[in-house]
Amino acid sequence: MDTVYATEKRRNELLTCNPSATIEQEKLDRFWNGVLERNERKPLEVRREPVQTLFKSVRAERLTYLGYDGTPIHCWLLIPLHETAEKKPCIVTFPGYTGDKGRPEGYAGWLLLGYAVLAVDARGQGGETGSLLTEAAGSVKGWVSRGITDIENSYYFAITMDVVRAVDAAADQLEIDASRIATVGASQGGGLSLLAAALNPKVSAVVADIPNMCHMDHGVLHSTSSLTEIAAYIKRYPDRLAAVMETIAHFDMLNLADRITVPVLMSVGWKDTVCLPETVYAVYNRIRSKKQINDFPYSGHEVSEYQRTKAYEFLQETFDRV
Repeated sequence: MDTVYATEKRRNELLTCNPSATIEQEKLDRFWNGVLERNERKPLEVRREPVQTLFKSVRAERLTYLGYDGTPIHCWLLIPLHETAEKKPCIVTFPGYTGDKGRPEGYAGWLLLGYAVLAVDARGQGGETGSLLTEAAGSVKGWVSRGITDIENSYYFAITMDVVRAVDAAADQLEIDASRIATVGASQGGGLSLLAAALNPKVSAVVADIPNMCHMDHGVLHSTSSLTEIAAYIKRYPDRLAAVMETIAHFDMLNLADRITVPVLMSVGWKDTVCLPETVYAVYNRIRSKKQINDFPYSGHEVSEYQRTKAYEFLQETFDRV
């Protein structure tokens, strides 16, 4: 009799995780196609300003572009200096919830590989970027419940369009090879990286570690993540449940996974109570492009050095094929 370990059984369970979409595909596509068409008419107004770092072989600049609502979004643009004038592949990174773009020195690994980096703030969270988003109604503590019953005035809409436009800003820079742009992030950043790939065809690869914004209705019920803010809002206003679920369905990668056409690397911790493995696999199983997921059965909400190395290898291989 063959031995079936608990990890094998668990992975088989996750590979068959296939919840139904929470919005009609035609309705979702109609919404986003209209939004993206309007977005093309909104200028980015990119500005760049040199900054000093410890790295003598890197040109560092503060890059700012306008979000969909006119909010200035602050980034680091980091470009490794080499003798050749070739355009560089670019890593567009997004932070975890309450985080920010960090310091330029934190991106040494990508820079050593010869990649440019556009490190993007999350509006209103822990970085330098504010938010011009207005609220017609109240919200609970945090950010994600703001405007949660009004799709195009919601925080989720604003931050989603911020990442779509971040990719456009990267592609427009003369030093960057617009055919080799990867979106990269963990937790909130992982979810935003997937969203960018689903909504912006300029993305050519994705690394989404322990991603949030996956199977969000399940997460509102069970996760200890930022989605607890949504649960708190519904607890306060139970009569608004349907409107809240309608809004988050528009940003849930469960519903947008089919729009991804580029290679994807994901990771998942099976002991993660923030970005639950059921939510991550629900999205992974719906992606139809070339994909890979690295399981960490004994890890929680974390990204290991091993996984970071796998991300380097994945993007080297992907960019080499372009």
